[in-house]
Amino acid sequence: LVTCGANIVQMNVLRKHFSAIKGGRLAERAFPARQVTFYVSDVPPEQPSTVASGPTMPDESTVGDTIEIAEKLGIVDSLPASIRGFFRGRHIPETPKPGHEAFHGNSWFCLLDNHDGLNRLGNQVRSEGWVVETDISVDDWPLERAVDHLLTRLRELRSNYPGRTVALLTGGELSCPVIGDGQGGRNQAFVLDCVEKIAGDNIAVVSAGTDGVDGNSPATGAVADGSTLERAQLSSLDPGDFARRSDSYHFFERLQDDLTTGPTGNNVRDLRLLVAW
Repeated sequence: LVTCGANIVQMNVLRKHFSAIKGGRLAERAFPARQVTFYVSDVPPEQPSTVASGPTMPDESTVGDTIEIAEKLGIVDSLPASIRGFFRGRHIPETPKPGHEAFHGNSWFCLLDNHDGLNRLGNQVRSEGWVVETDISVDDWPLERAVDHLLTRLRELRSNYPGRTVALLTGGELSCPVIGDGQGGRNQAFVLDCVEKIAGDNIAVVSAGTDGVDGNSPATGAVADGSTLERAQLSSLDPGDFARRSDSYHFFERLQDDLTTGPTGNNVRDLRLLVAW
């Protein structure tokens, strides 16, 4: 699911329908006990039932959604044989829906989410005296589309505040299918896609996962600025070549521009900071 380009919502629809506890089935089994859920969210704010695939929350996705997603992503034949059988026989069990008795009187409380991460980052950046804007419109967009949109908005912001340092904050996750056998993840791929587009400009970009892990690499993200492309060329590193091999980690690792923290023990999705002056 990680390498096929599925977003977190699509992943959770599939997971819910093949689990004994996800998609509200834990609540169903705990009924008639009254249940209180406290959670840290690693999903879009309007979709709390996808946190950990929603074991104690009603599921609005359907078996039809499950089949449609799997076929659209072209992954049915690559699934384990035990799962393929459900698809081919169309015998996928449905999950409990809103209004099911298992959810009556239950409560759910979000302790922390991506907005909290953005707010903390924004407060830190504002303390530097920079002009700050937040753009959360790119959540789940294809990576290259998000890069182009955010860099355009950053340059517009800079032109609106001549002589000031401006910062654009954004969070959530981007769609980044794996096309090669290298190491990296969507955060490093985001920064890698920026390298040629900000070359020679007074722009710096950083993207990192709050869980400390980006894809299949040991890094959590990377940083680049207007000098990165020139430095890469001096070391005979071609960003396009690394992108085609899904090997963003080794591009930044060789430049010592990878960000490596190790697992943080938490996850409120990704944070990105774009700065121009």
